[in-house]
Amino acid sequence: MSVAIGPDGLPPLREVIERYGLNAKKSLGQNFLLDLNLTRKIARLAGDLSERIVVEIGPGPGGLTRGLLIEGAKRVVAIERDDRCLPALADISARYPGQLEVHPADALDVDWRQLLGAGAPASIVANLPYGIASLLLVNWLEAEPWPPWYDRMVLMFQREVAERIVAQPKSKAYGRLSVLAQWRTQAKIVMNLPPEAFTPPPKVSSAIVEFQPVAEPHPACKVKTLARVTAAAFGQRRKMLRSSLKQLTPFPELLLQRAGIAPERRAEELSVEEFARMALILDESGVSAEA
Repeated sequence: MSVAIGPDGLPPLREVIERYGLNAKKSLGQNFLLDLNLTRKIARLAGDLSERIVVEIGPGPGGLTRGLLIEGAKRVVAIERDDRCLPALADISARYPGQLEVHPADALDVDWRQLLGAGAPASIVANLPYGIASLLLVNWLEAEPWPPWYDRMVLMFQREVAERIVAQPKSKAYGRLSVLAQWRTQAKIVMNLPPEAFTPPPKVSSAIVEFQPVAEPHPACKVKTLARVTAAAFGQRRKMLRSSLKQLTPFPELLLQRAGIAPERRAEELSVEEFARMALILDESGVSAEA
């Protein structure tokens, strides 16, 4: 018979994994966090959770879920596509009646506003499955209407992805993700984690990035237009903009002139504001963001 030694009165996570046969699946990008001291620390990075709905993606056996609830989250809405994990999450739900809501679903298919409805402000706190982490982030950054349905994100990524998110111009890591994230949010790395923090240990280090949405991103272009501009510019990042932007407009030099950008510059040299300025000019000229 097990002895409940967790601070929440639940069994240790290693015991939970053994009981339910929850070996991490590489196909689902699973790397579990089992140290409740660590998951509680991650939960605290999201600030006061006592009046918040917290969205968690891929809770697995519930290490971060338990950390969030121990730290006082008003309600946790967890999205888990691995049915094997549901019994372990049900045990946590029984320990915290009415505070944990588990949805067996693929996070990429969720309509977040419909799922959460009106009510308490929502934060996203998650150890994201590495395989879909960037795609999920882009979906959240491109949310409409803006400001979005969440007011903060605290997300785990591979260290390389985290560095791309916060990268500055004139660096190799600076790219489309940097521009989108920094135009619509204030993003910063708030914690680094070595591979041994996870079970099983991944081959790479990880980092947690905090995002705080900017209510009115400036310049106020359409997000889809900005996505098109950055795709064209960084798709051929070694070329001068007067060449790389030809796929975007037949008159790239006119666009660059109106934006006050020298045509000889390259994508990695431009600021976030300069990219948004070009997107706004395209919007004002009637070029479709979906073209």
